[in-house]
Amino acid sequence: MGIKVKISELEIRQFEECDRKAVIDLWQECSLTTQQNNPNKDINRKMKVNPELFLVGCVKGELVATVMGGYEGHRGWINYLAVKPAMQRQGLAKQLMQFVEEKIAQLGCPKINLQVRSSNSAVIDFYAALGYGDDRVIGLGKRLEKDC
Repeated sequence: MGIKVKISELEIRQFEECDRKAVIDLWQECSLTTQQNNPNKDINRKMKVNPELFLVGCVKGELVATVMGGYEGHRGWINYLAVKPAMQRQGLAKQLMQFVEEKIAQLGCPKINLQVRSSNSAVIDFYAALGYGDDRVIGLGKRLEKDC
């Protein structure tokens, strides 16, 4: 099955297909899904590249957290970090981030990037507390495939 570790009450393991509905429900509850990103397609894409870095966190058997890590040979990336709103501010996101950072570093990755909406000051503060800083760059994107 791949990696599986328990840190305090949080059990971190690799995403399994049976997690799909719970993952998408969590992303929707955390307002991570957008009209241009179909979560099913995002999961399908992730399962083709570094699927071992698509992690879920469970407490007492309930899926309460996710993170998608990635490494393309130059930079690591973090996407879809989510923790069930009722369980936020308990250190679960920090534990998940530390775990995925370690896994990405083991692949030889020198730096991790992530994107946060500039209006989301609480999340920016969270990442700053973990050592992430503003690289003073502008994120550009081009959609190659329409999801909706």
